[in-house]
Amino acid sequence: MTDLSQQTNLKPQEIVLSDEERQPCEIWTRVMGYHRPVASFNIGKKGEFYERCYFEETKAELAA
Repeated sequence: MTDLSQQTNLKPQEIVLSDEERQPCEIWTRVMGYHRPVASFNIGKKGEFYERCYFEETKAELAA
């Protein structure tokens, strides 16, 4: 096990990537009960995926 109690002077280093070093993020979604990557969808299913509306449910106000 490493003892980090003596290493209090460590500073976080900023990581900078050029555009050539970056790679695309693979997006997965649940379809018909299992998970699949969106990249494997056909044109129609990709269109449906990108038209989805996302929402945030707020806490219900209960009467006192």
